[in-house]
Amino acid sequence: MDFSNTMMEQLHMRVIEAKPEQVVMEMPVGPHNRQPMGYLHGGASVALAETAASIGGNLHADPATQAVFGLEINANHIRSVRSGIVTAIATPIHIGRTTMIWQINISDENNDLLSIARCTLAVKTKRQ
Repeated sequence: MDFSNTMMEQLHMRVIEAKPEQVVMEMPVGPHNRQPMGYLHGGASVALAETAASIGGNLHADPATQAVFGLEINANHIRSVRSGIVTAIATPIHIGRTTMIWQINISDENNDLLSIARCTLAVKTKRQ
């Protein structure tokens, strides 16, 4: 997947696995995504979560006729890290005709849970 000239490129996100039933992504923690106190920025975690959900949502959509957009996301940050690689695992809760709901868990290299998020995606018909 090409993330050139996107926020995903700036945050150094990488897709590890992309299947309709699960999307796995990684993001290194560094100066590009830390908040001023030196910890992983919560917004970077949310961006990673929504990206993973959106990739999964697009695997359920018809790219010729449908577009998938983030409609709502909420996240709870349980702990944070200053370095290393974080991993997001997104799994679908609901795959509907006009909406999808994805659960995203973000963990550190020790498999400690950092954040949980739920993302609702809108499935829209592309304009001709």
